[in-house]
Amino acid sequence: MTQSTLPIKPLTIGIVAGEVSGDALGADFMQQMNAIHPNIRWVGVGGVQMAAQGLHSVIELSRLSVMGLVEVVKHLPDLLRAKKEILTAFDDAKIDVFVGIDAPDFNLRLGKVLKPSGVYCVQYVSPSVWAWRENRIHGIKAATDLVLCLFPFELGVYAKHQHPAVCVGHPLLAKLSADTRSLSDKRTELMTALPQYPYLARLLAAKQVICLMAGSRTSEIDAILPLLIDSAKLLANQQANCQFILPVVSQAHSELVQAYCQTHASELVDSIHIVHNDGQFSYTSSLGLSQACMNISDVVLLASGTATLECLLLERPMVVVYKVSAITYAIAKRLVKIPYVSLPNILSHQQIGQAIVPELIQADATAMAVSEQAQMILADTSKQTALLHQTAMTLRADSHTNPAQAVLDEFFKHKAVKQYDIG
Repeated sequence: MTQSTLPIKPLTIGIVAGEVSGDALGADFMQQMNAIHPNIRWVGVGGVQMAAQGLHSVIELSRLSVMGLVEVVKHLPDLLRAKKEILTAFDDAKIDVFVGIDAPDFNLRLGKVLKPSGVYCVQYVSPSVWAWRENRIHGIKAATDLVLCLFPFELGVYAKHQHPAVCVGHPLLAKLSADTRSLSDKRTELMTALPQYPYLARLLAAKQVICLMAGSRTSEIDAILPLLIDSAKLLANQQANCQFILPVVSQAHSELVQAYCQTHASELVDSIHIVHNDGQFSYTSSLGLSQACMNISDVVLLASGTATLECLLLERPMVVVYKVSAITYAIAKRLVKIPYVSLPNILSHQQIGQAIVPELIQADATAMAVSEQAQMILADTSKQTALLHQTAMTLRADSHTNPAQAVLDEFFKHKAVKQYDIG
């Protein structure tokens, strides 16, 4: 039997995503890994997208989707139980590699247990040590063998502390780019892709379409939705023929948002269009539903998070809001050493030394302030669009490495064992 005909030993990978955005990132990573190594067993925590790539989930993703320091404390007993259940499953599966997808507070704790036992540990998405608490690098080194960074400016701190790290770029870079078609054409396409929402025809006659995005977690919706709805009411009074589209991630979130709108914004019942992907969504440009909603909008009002990067790459004007509990914000404010919270501004600050999108944080995040910023953008969208384009192009130029190949290369180099031959 020749080397080329030897059976390829299964590679068992434990992988944990902590939220919906992590599920998408994890699924993309798994797809790339499966394409390179044909015999991988996946076990861990993820959502629908990771399951489609072959993940055997050991607990529900929702158990880890907790935002904010105060909120984590409230859910701490179940998080500790979840950690124990995951580690038991990994031990039973005898995993070779552990990949934590974002959620560093949880995943690094797993890594600190797994790395000393001989598991090769990877953190995909660097903790924000470049932004606050750089001394966390010592904990990262104890919990990981390799860090996959999404942005080039993150590498400096790892080089400084001599820990393996590579910039792989964000997978969204390969999926999203500016759509040069007219807004009218894009709105027609979205309406066709969502026949279950016939009232979206109102978007075609609208002078402006504004996308409202409160986040993918219930805690984010509770914190951000009231602000966005109040902002929409002001904008509806100040902008003639204005329509709103509000994408959510599930039927449960749709019902939650609908109930809130009926109670607090009944006057906008014909202007706010709540949509979710119930399996019938088929958009020809391969965008996800929330991305398609951004793509057809004149301006997007959204919570800080991954969605701001999506908006940047689509080059759609935006206003970013950020609200958490008072205690969480007070602690974070003392620790964070960078002036911005949104990815477009963090990236542009590194590139050109200035912010490119409005950020309204905590007490500054009022309905009046949001509506005023939105109106200024609507008066001339070209200025912000040009800055978004410049920032996106620079980011693309600096991001090249394939994350799956980086992990496999470093793992086999680290282990130096031939029984995992990948041909």
